Amino acid sequence: MHTDRTRTDFPRKIREIENTWIPMPDGTRLAARIWLPEDAEADPVPAILEYLPYRKRDGTVERDHLTHPYFAGHGYAGVRVDMRGTGDSEGVCRGEYLLQEQEDGLAVIDWLSRQPWCSGRVGMIGISWGGFNGLQLAARRPPALGAVITLCSTDDRYADDIHFMGGAVLTDKLGWGGTAFAIAHTPPDPAIVGERWREMWRERLEHNGLWLIDWFRHQRRDDFYRHGSVCENYADIEVPVYAVGGWADGYTNPIFRLMEHLPGPRKALIGPWAHKYPHFALPGPRIGFLQEALRWWDQHLKGIETGIMDEPMLRAWMQEPAAPAAFREEWPGRWVAEPAWQGAGVDAETLTLKRHRLVWGEAEAEPLVLSSPQTVGLASGAWCGYGEVADGPLDQRAEAGGCLVFDSAPLAEDMELLGFPMLEAEVASDRPVANLVAILAALAEDGAATLVSYGVLNLTHRNSHAEPEPMVPGQAERVTVQLNACGQRIAAGQRLRLMLATSYWPVIWPAPEPVTLTVTAGRSRLRLPVRPARPEDAALPDFGPSEGAEPLKVETIRPGAGFRRFTTIDHTTGLVTHERGSESGEHRHLHTGISVSYSDTDRFTILPGDPNSATGLSAWTKRYARGDWRASVETSVEVRALRDHWRITASLTARDADGVVAERHWDEQLPRDLV
Repeated sequence: MHTDRTRTDFPRKIREIENTWIPMPDGTRLAARIWLPEDAEADPVPAILEYLPYRKRDGTVERDHLTHPYFAGHGYAGVRVDMRGTGDSEGVCRGEYLLQEQEDGLAVIDWLSRQPWCSGRVGMIGISWGGFNGLQLAARRPPALGAVITLCSTDDRYADDIHFMGGAVLTDKLGWGGTAFAIAHTPPDPAIVGERWREMWRERLEHNGLWLIDWFRHQRRDDFYRHGSVCENYADIEVPVYAVGGWADGYTNPIFRLMEHLPGPRKALIGPWAHKYPHFALPGPRIGFLQEALRWWDQHLKGIETGIMDEPMLRAWMQEPAAPAAFREEWPGRWVAEPAWQGAGVDAETLTLKRHRLVWGEAEAEPLVLSSPQTVGLASGAWCGYGEVADGPLDQRAEAGGCLVFDSAPLAEDMELLGFPMLEAEVASDRPVANLVAILAALAEDGAATLVSYGVLNLTHRNSHAEPEPMVPGQAERVTVQLNACGQRIAAGQRLRLMLATSYWPVIWPAPEPVTLTVTAGRSRLRLPVRPARPEDAALPDFGPSEGAEPLKVETIRPGAGFRRFTTIDHTTGLVTHERGSESGEHRHLHTGISVSYSDTDRFTILPGDPNSATGLSAWTKRYARGDWRASVETSVEVRALRDHWRITASLTARDADGVVAERHWDEQLPRDLV
């Protein structure tokens, strides 16, 4: 984790509070690490809060070292707080985004605002979970909260999170569920909490639970998902919001909705990045994100006119054509900007589906039959990319044999897309539950197919995520599939390819039964968000080089094996296995003396002709050590998608230097609900 330039020459000297306790109204104490100017009590500063369950002591410590001291050196207090029941904080954590988390967050903001070194103003910054709760707490309107920077987050916990896409169940529900399961059961650090560390750990092991079971129990957009979804009432958020994301991330779509619907001051920034902060993200180019954040904080927390609100509302990286690649250091392109955002895109250009072709103009109606093998999707890449590993999409030609394929003629001139491609299709299904997948690619002259976007619709959710309706077998319906937002130039001479499928494994879980769809060409269309190139884009100011404070000092005890991603086929049984995972090696953080090592595996297996063979496994091992202290957690979660129900089994083993501290097992069977 690095930036282009390390800064130590800050305007204000920094001191660090390694740990302090923030009391909650019920007496529970949350652990906080704070960087602030040495003279902050004489010259108080705003506080910038990052509030997470990911362990400030070792989990996010690398990025914390780059970011929070940088803020402190420029006249802010960088504050990193472990949520209740995680890291070094007391209590238990029973799930994501619960009311208790919000209530604690409000208490933290109030506490920060009353410290003698604080000016009374607080900002929130966070990526993923921290981006979510930044929006959620803003909607609670705490008086001291003055501005938010939310990265890679969502306004809608059902439509745009790890749970569902278009009403189809994402396998990330398992992948992230297994990861969260491991994180939630790690111990506090005895150096911070003392001899009671084992007692606190046992409490977590007993009560933090397996959140994934609740996620599978709720399969419609009910109150479980409405809670924490700020789209329920955007008007609740009045403070300025800066929404940031990247095209390789899984959370880009909400940025456009936030720009369209938030009532207050707002800005958006979308780069080529995956699920990381833009000052150290890949694919590059990285930017001077911390400098940009300071302009936002200075404007809204200190009242300094920085000019940031005079610039266009939305700034996005327009990606240039590039060959397919699972990993890339940089995606070539240029910055473009929009003064505001409304709807699906800047403009729309419509192509009609015709047998094997995408055409401009009309085409005769013609039924086309589609029944994909369950293995379509293996070239998709991760739903949410992390950029630093080879988790991106492969050449999309690998998918074509299992899809209906529609190619345009070579483009006579460049076409730039910014926004949401939309498929409007007439579809009939032979089964009550079916998925329709739309994949958009750009074909180079040599035939290589680079993924531009994709979208999924569980056809039972064609009218509502809250009240799904079975398809009537044989009855044609008009449906709309929204593809993920994109920013991509398609070059003259390239062709557009639209592929339709009934499966997308291992991105989504398959439908309960094999499905055949009939898509009516001529009555089905692809709408593209075309944005004309504008000369004024060339005049946009530069972000400057990526900067950060001095990186964390780490000693490598044992190098790791790194990331792996592969697919195998057993030609005897037909079983297809897709596996990804990593092994970190062992590293010692010199400022705390903690040694950490992690390993993880996500494995998905399926038979091409049997959706009920779909099985996913997420397994983790986390180890911590310092001197004579040892602690480890081993977890495993398996999900099977059977025709009528989900079968979920899980195990947890926690050990310290003396042996097993706790062992737990889960075995649940939950009915499928039109998914």
